[in-house]
Amino acid sequence: MITGGEAVVKVAMKTGKKVIAAGPGNPPVIVDDTAVIPQAAKDIVDGASFDNNVLCIAEKEVFVFKSVADELMARMRENGAFQVSGADIDRIAKTVLDEKEGKYAPKREFVGRDASAILRASGVSFNGDPRLVIAEVPENHPFITTEMLMPVLGVARIDDDIDLAIRLAIKAENGCRHTAMMHSQNVSRLSMAAKALNTTIFVKNAPSYAGLGFNGEGFTSLTVATPTGEGVTSARTFTRLRRCVLYGSFRIV
Repeated sequence: MITGGEAVVKVAMKTGKKVIAAGPGNPPVIVDDTAVIPQAAKDIVDGASFDNNVLCIAEKEVFVFKSVADELMARMRENGAFQVSGADIDRIAKTVLDEKEGKYAPKREFVGRDASAILRASGVSFNGDPRLVIAEVPENHPFITTEMLMPVLGVARIDDDIDLAIRLAIKAENGCRHTAMMHSQNVSRLSMAAKALNTTIFVKNAPSYAGLGFNGEGFTSLTVATPTGEGVTSARTFTRLRRCVLYGSFRIV
C-alpha cells in the first residue's frame, strides 16, 4: 500500500510487487439553484475543514450558480468560514503557494495547518477561530486549480448553466477521477454530473467524508486507490483469495 504524490506512486510501481496506490485528487463541488443552500453550506464547510483539508477526497473548490452564490457564502460564514477578498486573497496565495513556470503547489509548511495559522502568517486580520478560509475567485485561480491540502477554499461564481458547471468541474478535477460532490435537488442534473465526472466517489447532498462511509452508505474506508483501480478499499482488498480443493471424496452424487 502506498499513498502520496504521483512521484512516490511511480517509484512503488517499479518494485515488481503488487501495489495498491492512492492517488491525488482535486475534488470539485457543484452547487446549483435547486440546492438546499443552508445544508449545502454546512456540508461544504464540514467537509473542507475536516482534518484541515488534508484528505484527498475533501472539497477543494466550489462552482456555484450565481443566483445562489451570495446566500451560499453567507451561510458558509455562519458555519465558521472566514471570507477574504481583494488584496488578502493575494497575500494568502503568495504565503501558502509555490509557483514554477505557471504551475502551483502548496508549501509543505502550510499543509494541514489551521486556518488561523494561515491567516496570521499571511498578515490578514481576523476574529475568533475560523474553521475554513473561503475566497471568491475566477475559475482559473490557483485556489481552484491546485490541490491545496489546507483549509483554504476557492469559490467560483458561474452562470446558472449545469453544462458549464460540469465542464469547469471536469477541468478542475484534472482527470484524477477521484472524488466530486454536488448539491442539488434535480436528479437529472445529479446523474449528468456523476456520469460526466466519472469519479471513484461521487457524493450527493452531503459532506465529502460521507463518501468514505461516515454518515454515508457502505463500509468505512480511509484509502481510495484510484491509480491502480481498486477504488474504495476495504480489509478484503489487502487479502489473498485462496482455494482448497478435495476431489472425489465427500461427494454424494
